[in-house]
Amino acid sequence: QVPLVESGGGLVQAGGSLRLSCAASVRTFSSAAMGWFRQAPGKEREFVAVIRRSLGYTRYADSVKGRFTISRDNAKNTVCLQMNSLKPEDTAVYYCAADETGWGREYGYWGQGTQVTVSS
Repeated sequence: QVPLVESGGGLVQAGGSLRLSCAASVRTFSSAAMGWFRQAPGKEREFVAVIRRSLGYTRYADSVKGRFTISRDNAKNTVCLQMNSLKPEDTAVYYCAADETGWGREYGYWGQGTQVTVSS
């Protein structure tokens, strides 16, 4: 069973929106910190956002702050990334990740990724 499966990627024009979802079968999902990362062609993977088990704690990369929102539903074992005001530089493969320690520093589970392409 694949622990994390992303969906919701696609092609969108600049200024548009997409909502990514990640379905988790990680046994300790409710206590895990869940993160989103992305990797653009020719670049290293970079942090996008994280949400800890305490729903009040979230953190974002400066490049997406104010445009992206991370959320989670522990009853459904899902985490979402709402992406608004998309820019061409947001084009990347987006990955969902889980850190069972709950802190968002040691991600032991990764999804296969979903492509997001933003056209100018």
